[in-house]
This record gives sequence, C-alpha cells and structure tokens, in this order.
Amino acid sequence: MGHVHILRDFASPQEGFSRTVRIYTPDAYDHAPGHRFPVLYMHDGQNVFAHAESAIYDTWRANDALEYLVAEGRTEPWLIVAVDSTHNRLSEYSPWDEPRSHVHAQGDAYVRFLTDTLKPYVDGTYRTRGGAEWTAVMGSSLGGLMSLYMGWRRPDLFGRIGGLSPSVMWGWDRFFSEWTHHTRRWSRIYLDAGLHETVDPVGYVMRYGESTRDFYHHLKGLGYGDHELALVLEPGGHHDEKAWQRRLPSAMHWLLG
Repeated sequence: MGHVHILRDFASPQEGFSRTVRIYTPDAYDHAPGHRFPVLYMHDGQNVFAHAESAIYDTWRANDALEYLVAEGRTEPWLIVAVDSTHNRLSEYSPWDEPRSHVHAQGDAYVRFLTDTLKPYVDGTYRTRGGAEWTAVMGSSLGGLMSLYMGWRRPDLFGRIGGLSPSVMWGWDRFFSEWTHHTRRWSRIYLDAGLHETVDPVGYVMRYGESTRDFYHHLKGLGYGDHELALVLEPGGHHDEKAWQRRLPSAMHWLLG
C-alpha cells in the first residue's frame, strides 16, 4: 500500500517560515531498488492522502487512486510530494493580487520554495526520474491556478499540469492575458470543473465551469493540441474534496498514464 512520510518544520527560506511536507512512496519504490520514479507535486498536502494524519474530513485519497491505477495497469508508480498549505493560503497560492478580495500575492515565493528548495531536496533524497516529462504538478481551486502557473513559468521543470477547478478567473482573469503563447515544450495539461460549479468565498461569485471551459479554449487557440490538453466538465460537480476525489482517478489516468 506504499508509505506516507511526513516531514515537519521543513524550512522555506524563500517564504521565511517552515512547512509540512508529505511524501508518498509506492510499494514498487521498496521492491525495485534500482528503479527511478516520476514525481507528482501537489498542494494543500493535508487534504491529499488517505492517511491517519491527514485532514479529518474528506481528502483526495491520492495514494488510493494511484494504487488502483497501478494495479489496473493504467499508469506506472509515481512518487507524490504534497505540501501543506497554511492559514495564509489565499496569498501563498496567488500569483498576482486579487483586489476584489484584498488578497496580496505571495505566490512567487511559494514557487521559488518548491523549485529551488523542495524539488532539489526530493531529487537528492529519493530515486527520482529527471526531466519535465516525468515531473507533474496538480492542485484544486487556487492550488489548480498555482499548478498551471508553475507549469507556465517553469515548463523546463513541470511538463504535466493538473488543474482541478482551477481559479483561472483570479485577479480579473489575468492569466488569460499572461499565458499568450505555447511554451513549445513537452506538455500535458488536464483541466476540469463542475459544469455549473460556482463559489463565493471572497466577495464575488467565481464561476468555475464557465472559466475553466473558457481557459481550455484559450489554450487551444494558442496551439495546444488534443494530445496535450484535456477538459472535463462534470454535471453536478461542486467545489469540494468529494468532487476532486471522485474525478482524481480519471485525471491521474490521463495526466500520468
């Protein structure tokens, strides 16, 4: 069933504090000591795993989903590195300010932590497989926005990007004007949302189904092909862990398989 290793007080010098990092190693990691493994990075780490020390409510159960796919022969084993969010989540997952809700962006420091501190640690400690094609990043809501942002900013590091209910409308739809061309790198991008999914956590209605569909067509217009880009709009899907848990196996299959 694999193992979840929890690293507490993992220093983030770029942000000026420490974080909790949870690292899942699949069964194959112990059974194949000469093998190197691809790595999936995920946000909101406390909500990622089916594990006794994860959130007490519904989580993504990402380790269960991956183990199921591996047993079915639909993907190979991956390491999963999940970084906990903090009480300042809105800012740390914001690549730019959101004036409608008075959120000041601190996302670039988080990106630098992940790329300049955490990823080198993981690559130096575990048997990872190099190259952007074998490095993925995935998250939901603002974590989905940050995953897309990281893949856009650092396509040399992250070739596979998963945005579940991504907040692409953040900052007055700014990502639409920032992502203006195909990166011309190896890419696989998965987008999903509930067809009529909306939420109003910060003072304005965020229409996830509409915005995710519009961002998909935006990327298509930049030249991303069907082999690089997927869109799933789930009828009845809501903005919560249950919905992301339900869609995760198919998302992983397309993104990692």
